[in-house]
Amino acid sequence: MLKIIVKDGENIERALKRYKRKHRNVKVMQNLRDGQFFTKPSVKRRREIQKAAYIQGLRDQEEI
Repeated sequence: MLKIIVKDGENIERALKRYKRKHRNVKVMQNLRDGQFFTKPSVKRRREIQKAAYIQGLRDQEEI
């Protein structure tokens, strides 16, 4: 459970922004979606490798 302590005199939008950042970093929604269906370990590995190759390709294009 995420807790955001609003400090005295702090703007509510600022506190909301902190909450959203924490929520995104904890990956609550992604974990919920991933838990809906079983994914074989081989498929997980394949996706990780594809993602790493994609990111590496983007970095290689940046260098050129």
